[in-house]
Amino acid sequence: MSDLETMPGHLIRRLQQISLARFASRMAEAGLDLTSVQYAALLMLRDHPGLDQQTLAGMIAYDRVTIGGVIDRLVQKGLVDREVSPTDRRARVLMLSSAGLVTLDIAEPWVDKVQDDLVVHLSRDERDVFLRVLQKATQAGNEMSRAPLRLVAKVQSS
Repeated sequence: MSDLETMPGHLIRRLQQISLARFASRMAEAGLDLTSVQYAALLMLRDHPGLDQQTLAGMIAYDRVTIGGVIDRLVQKGLVDREVSPTDRRARVLMLSSAGLVTLDIAEPWVDKVQDDLVVHLSRDERDVFLRVLQKATQAGNEMSRAPLRLVAKVQSS
């Protein structure tokens, strides 16, 4: 019989639970109604304005089917604008609104605190090793995900 506390999958799931709880707590402290996925979408749209939903989903490694709900909520909150694509009248592109930019400015120091919360009990050397191993494992397993990360080479820069 396996010991759950030595299983990488179980430990990763637990750390994800902890990460989501800390994110929610820090956003509440900041007075923001924002999820970690919404934050990732806002950050990507700030850095790459004019993405379509499918490209955005790939760039934040989020399921293409459910990204629509995330975007709908961001539009309802006034944080993202949807516009007709200048190159394809059938397509919609996403732009960070001025309220979205303000929200990101408020959220960023709190998100930094979340990152610190997750590694606070590790020494500097342990943090460095942890991040290197986490990046290596995540990159190596990217194609096994139902929502693999897709970095797009011809994304517009702001």
